[in-house]
Amino acid sequence: MLKHLKIAAAATAAAFALAGPLAAQDAAPKSGGTLNVVIQPEPPGLMIGLMQNGPTQMVAGEIYESLLRYDSDLEPSGQLAESWEISEDGKTYTFKLREGVVFHDGTPFTSADVKFSMDKFLRETHSRMRTYMKHVESIETPDDHTVVFKLVQPFGPFIGIFEPGTAPMIPKHIYDGTDFANNPANNTPIGTGPFKFDEWVKGSYIHLVKNDGYYMDGKPYVDEVYYHVIPDAASRAVAYETGQVDVLPGGSIENFDVSRIRALDNTCITDKGWEYFGPLSWMWINLNNKPLDDLKVRQAMMHALDRQFAMDALWNGLGKVATGPLSSSTRFYAGDTPDISYDPVKAKQLLEESSYNGETIRLLGLPYGETWQRWAEAVKQNLSEIGMKVEIVPSDVAGWNQKVADRDFDLAFTYLYQYGDPALGVSRTYMSTNAEPGSPWNNVANYQNPEIDKMFDEAALMADPEDRRASYKKIQDKIVSDVANLWLLELGFPTIYRCNIKNPVSTALGVNDGFRDVWIDKAE
Repeated sequence: MLKHLKIAAAATAAAFALAGPLAAQDAAPKSGGTLNVVIQPEPPGLMIGLMQNGPTQMVAGEIYESLLRYDSDLEPSGQLAESWEISEDGKTYTFKLREGVVFHDGTPFTSADVKFSMDKFLRETHSRMRTYMKHVESIETPDDHTVVFKLVQPFGPFIGIFEPGTAPMIPKHIYDGTDFANNPANNTPIGTGPFKFDEWVKGSYIHLVKNDGYYMDGKPYVDEVYYHVIPDAASRAVAYETGQVDVLPGGSIENFDVSRIRALDNTCITDKGWEYFGPLSWMWINLNNKPLDDLKVRQAMMHALDRQFAMDALWNGLGKVATGPLSSSTRFYAGDTPDISYDPVKAKQLLEESSYNGETIRLLGLPYGETWQRWAEAVKQNLSEIGMKVEIVPSDVAGWNQKVADRDFDLAFTYLYQYGDPALGVSRTYMSTNAEPGSPWNNVANYQNPEIDKMFDEAALMADPEDRRASYKKIQDKIVSDVANLWLLELGFPTIYRCNIKNPVSTALGVNDGFRDVWIDKAE
C-alpha cells in the first residue's frame, strides 16, 4: 500500500510540473455564469470577525473585504484603500479610502467603520488582532475617507495585516452597541465584497450572488457562487467528475485521489494561492495536564512521530516535514533547529526516563476528512509503539472548536496560518500574554516562557532585518528545545479546477478572496 501511495505521490508531482503557474489570460473576461465550488467541511458560521476557521474564511472572504490585497510575493495593493503612506519613522500609517463604496445593505463605508472594526470589534473578538493592535496607540479619522494609525513604535509587519481573515471591515451601523457574538446579523453577513450572502441550506449549500453595487466596474464577472457541502471525499471527487462542481479547493478530495482527478479532461491544477498563509500543522500539547508538563514525555512523543511516512502515505508526497514553529515560506525561517527527527529508540528511552506512568492520552483529531482521521490513527500507532496509551476523541467542527477553546484535550491536531511574518502568525501561538482559554487559535498549549515573550516583542520592533533574523533563530531554537508543540508538516494544498474557469487564483490568499476576478469561458 505504501509503495502504491509513493508512486501516486510521484505522479502528483509530475502533474504539478506540467501544470506550472497559472497561464496568462489572453482572452477578454466574459460576464455571466454560475461558479460551483466545494466547501469542506461546512463552516460553523460566516461572521469572519468571530470565526477564523479555514472554511469560514473561504466563503466569507468573498463577502467581507479589508483595506489591502497581497500578491504571491506578499506585496500589498489597494482594496478598500486606494492609497497609503508610511511615515519615515515607521510610526504613522495613513490610508486613503475609496469613495463610493457601500455595504451590501446600501450604507456607505467610511473611516468610522475602519476605526470601529479595528479598535473595538476585532480587539474584542479576534485573538490574533489583539496581539497586533497592542502596537497601535490611536486611530484617527480626520474625514470619512482618511484613516490614520498611530503606532507606539515601528512595527514593520503592520502593513501585512490588512486581509479579510485578519482585518475584515465590519459595518459599524449594524454591530456598534450590540452583543457581537449574538447579533442576528451574524446569520446574514453584510460586507462590502464582490458577492452578497443569499441563502444557506445547512448540509447542502451556501449561495452568494453578485453584488451589483460593487465599486469596481464590471466586477465580479460571475453571477453567483454556490459552495456545495458534500460530506465525504469520494462524493466530492464524483461531484467534480460529473460536473456538479467546477472548483476543488485544497483539501477537498483525499490526497491519494489528486493525480487521478488531475488527469481528467479540461482539468487544471495549481499550488499557488497559499503564499500568505504558509499553513503549518502540529499537535497542541496541553501543558496544564500531567504528564505532558514533563519535557522528557514531550521529547519522547516528538521523536516517536514518523512524519515522513505521514507525508508520503497520507499526503501523497505533498508538503514538507516541519522543523519547528516556522514554515519555510515564512520570513526568518531557520531550518537548522534542534533535532526532532523520527527516532523510536530514542523516544522509548526518553519515555522510560520520564514521569509517564501509563496514563491514557486523549488525542483530539481534526474533523476535516479521511486524511486527518488516518493521520490520528497513525499518531496513535506511533505513540503506542513506544509504550503510550492513546484514545482518539471524535468530534465535528463545532465540537473541535469548543474542546480546544475549553482546553478539553491532551493532544489536539491543528493547522494554522503564518501570514508571512513570525510577528503576525507565529508569536500569537507561543506568547504567554495570548494564552487565555476561550479561543482555539491562540496559545492553546499554554506555553509559558517570559524569555520568549520578551524576544518576540523585541524582534517585532527591530528595524534591521538581519537583527530580526538572528533573534528569530534563537526563538525557534528555544521553542523547539522546549517541545512546546508536536510539529508535523508544512501542508501542500493544490487547487483543482476546470480549465475554462479563468483566474480562480489571483492573490496570495487564493480562493479565499479572489473570486471577484474569476470568469467563465463558455467557448471552451
